[in-house]
Amino acid sequence: MVIATALYRGSHLVAGGSVVTQHQRDRPFPWLALVAAIAATALIWFMAARHRRLVSWAVGLDVLVIGCLLPFGAYVWGGARTQESIAWVMLLGGSASAMAAVAFGARLLAVAVVLLVATHLAGYLLVEADASVTGAHLNALVFSAVVSWVLTWYLCRQGEQVDAANRRALDAEAQRARFAERVAHHNALHDTVLATLTAIARGGIDANTSMMRERCAREAAYLRRLVEEADDREHASEVRAALEESVRAAEALGLRVTARYHALPAVPGEIALTMARAATEALNNVRCHAGTGHAFLTAAGDSGRLVVTVVDRGRGFAVESAGRRGASGPAGAEASGGSAGAEASGGSMVRAASVPPATGGIGLDRCVYARMRGVGGRALVDSAPGEGVRVELRWPG
Repeated sequence: MVIATALYRGSHLVAGGSVVTQHQRDRPFPWLALVAAIAATALIWFMAARHRRLVSWAVGLDVLVIGCLLPFGAYVWGGARTQESIAWVMLLGGSASAMAAVAFGARLLAVAVVLLVATHLAGYLLVEADASVTGAHLNALVFSAVVSWVLTWYLCRQGEQVDAANRRALDAEAQRARFAERVAHHNALHDTVLATLTAIARGGIDANTSMMRERCAREAAYLRRLVEEADDREHASEVRAALEESVRAAEALGLRVTARYHALPAVPGEIALTMARAATEALNNVRCHAGTGHAFLTAAGDSGRLVVTVVDRGRGFAVESAGRRGASGPAGAEASGGSAGAEASGGSMVRAASVPPATGGIGLDRCVYARMRGVGGRALVDSAPGEGVRVELRWPG
C-alpha cells in the first residue's frame, strides 16, 4: 500500500506539473505550490523508507498543508479563479486521503476525510465550479480513502492468515521432529539399556564381568544425558543430535564419554555436522593414543559462538616433540606452539596445535584443523606430558 499510494501521488504530481508548465508558468505561486507538494511527498516516503510504514505525523502534515491549505493559497495568491485553474491543486487531496487511509486508524481517518471534503467543497464554491464537477471530485476524494482502507484491511488480513498458516506448519514440523526424536530414543533404549537389563534378568550373562560393567557404564551415561537435556534442545537439536552421534560412535568402540550440553546456539546443519566430525576425530585420538578409556565432551554457547571441548586425562605429549605436519597456513600458525602459537590464537591457551605422528597428528591436522578452517571456525589444542589433551573447537573462529 505504501508503493500504491506513492504511485497515486506521483500521478497527481505529474498532472500538476503539466498544468503549471503549460498554463501557469508565468505565476510564482503555482511553482511554489508544486515544490511544496513534492517536498511533502518526499518527506512522507523518506519516513516510510526509514520506518517501513507510513508515519502518521508526516501524513497528517500532508493532509493539512497540501490537502486543506493549498487550495485556499491557490485562490488567494495564485489567482485561481476558475475550476480549471484550481483543479490540479484539488487533485492532490485525493492522494492525501488515500495515504491517510493507510496511516490512520478509523476515527482519525474519518476526521481527515471530513476536513478534506469541507475544504475542497469550499474551494470549489469560491471558484463557482459546476455542481457535477464538485460532486465528482468529492466522490473521488471519499472513495480514494475507502478503497485504500479496504485494500489495507484485506492485505493485513491475508498477511495474518499466512502468518497463522506458517505458525501451524512450524508447530506441526516441530511436533514431527519431537516424535521422531522420541522414536529414536525408544529404539536406542530398546537396543541398549533394555537389552542389557533383559539379559541380566534372565541370568544368561554374568553381571560382574568387567565387559558387562563397562557396557552398563556406557548405557548409564547415555541415560544420564537423556535426563539432563536442557530446555534449549528444541533450538539446537541438530547440533546436539550430531554431537550425540559422535559420542555414541566412540562409546560403541569402547571409549567411555561423559558429555554435557548447555545453552547450545542454533547453527546451520553444515556447521553442526562439521563440528561433530571434528569431535569424532578428537575422541578417536583419545581412544587410540591417550592411554585412557575415559573422555569428557562439553558443548555450550559462548557469546553467540558454539564451543565444543574434548578433554582426556591421558598421557599427553610434550610441545617440543610435536610434529610439524600442519605447520603451513592458518593451521600452521596455531601449530607452531610457544609464543607464536599464543599470538596466532589471540592469546589463547594453545601450547600445541598438532601432535606427533605417534599420537595422531595427521588425523588432527586433516580431520580437525582443515575441517574447522573450511567452515570459518578454528581448533585449539592444549597438552603437556602427563596432563592429557584438551581440544577446543570454536565456530565462528
